[in-house]
Amino acid sequence: MAESLPPTQSPGFNTPCHKPQESSVDLNLIVIIAAIICAFLCALGLNSMLHCILQCTLRALTEPIGWVASRIVNAGLKKKDMVTLPISVYAGLSSPSTVSSCAICLMDFSDGDRIRILPECNHRFHLDCIDKWLLSHSSCPTCRLHLNSNNCVSCLQISTAI
Repeated sequence: MAESLPPTQSPGFNTPCHKPQESSVDLNLIVIIAAIICAFLCALGLNSMLHCILQCTLRALTEPIGWVASRIVNAGLKKKDMVTLPISVYAGLSSPSTVSSCAICLMDFSDGDRIRILPECNHRFHLDCIDKWLLSHSSCPTCRLHLNSNNCVSCLQISTAI
């Protein structure tokens, strides 16, 4: 009798073409790692924000008088005090040693420009530039001399007397 050989199986039917379990595990691992990194960055940002808040609060509690005073001193002039500062028209006949440009916008003064001269330091600026500055700062942008209402009133009296 003839020996019969056992039937052989073709390799295509028993082995799957792709392995869906392995790819889903890789995708899940990537999502988990991304979530951990995102959570770490959020925690780091929150920690930095809380550290900043605690430092500011500690400074306000330990140095309340000095901190508040420093904020008030350079908080800007009131509009009524700013109006009392003298205004002049630039004529260009100043000496060569005099600065002929605005330190705020860095533009040279032209004949006919309206400029404001600060008291005591005599620094000159374009009217629009210095008015914007003085609304948020109460000091000269060049020398940091503090202007207060007393300086402005005495300046008004000096400019009207001349």
